[in-house]
Amino acid sequence: MSKGLLYFKPIASGHRTSNIIKICMAVLLLVMLGAWVITYNYAEDVNAGLSQNLVRLHVVANSDSKADQALKLKVRDAIIEFMKDKLAASKNISETRDIINANLEKIEQVSSKIIKENNSNYNVKASMGNYSFPTKTYGDIALPAGEYQALKVVIGDGAGANWWCVLFPPLCFIDATHGTIPDSVKQDLKTSLSSEEYKLITTADNSEDIPVKIRFKVVELFEGSKVKVTGAVNKMFR
Repeated sequence: MSKGLLYFKPIASGHRTSNIIKICMAVLLLVMLGAWVITYNYAEDVNAGLSQNLVRLHVVANSDSKADQALKLKVRDAIIEFMKDKLAASKNISETRDIINANLEKIEQVSSKIIKENNSNYNVKASMGNYSFPTKTYGDIALPAGEYQALKVVIGDGAGANWWCVLFPPLCFIDATHGTIPDSVKQDLKTSLSSEEYKLITTADNSEDIPVKIRFKVVELFEGSKVKVTGAVNKMFR
């Protein structure tokens, strides 16, 4: 009997070890799943907040040819000039949306005029809706990838590189390509966004504020992956 006991003891010990490993693995998977859910929800909440409080402009060129890309910029300039006065008095996103929707046909007319003046006959379509955007930097402000409300203007086949800016608050109407955003525009952003959202987009590239930079990267990672998938699907069914 003693020999039998001695024979079975290692097996029982082996089973206990195996069970402990399985339990540890299950706990680790639960922790990882919980962390994923928390970060995913955070990314979704931030993107939803930004989307609800910003309106962007999205101009899509007919193709990537030099002529079509140059035409895209001329159409962009005409749209910005046309919308500048109309949006000057807008103080909230709802009013901005209403102004844009009321002027969609006129925006198409303005764009078509520029296209014809440049010896092209492309169709142009202006629409207001929710569209996917990659991460984009405007001066010292960075917006993470995700879905945003936008005025989208598509020239011809819309198969060329895009151009983006922000209509509300009005970053489109200043030179945000270089340097910093004026304090007056930042104040508009601060008023429109939550304190977390504002801090996220204004200090995302500041290496001294590591926690904010990490949070920005979390949003960029999760929302950016969705943008890529959406873009691939759209190309497949274009």
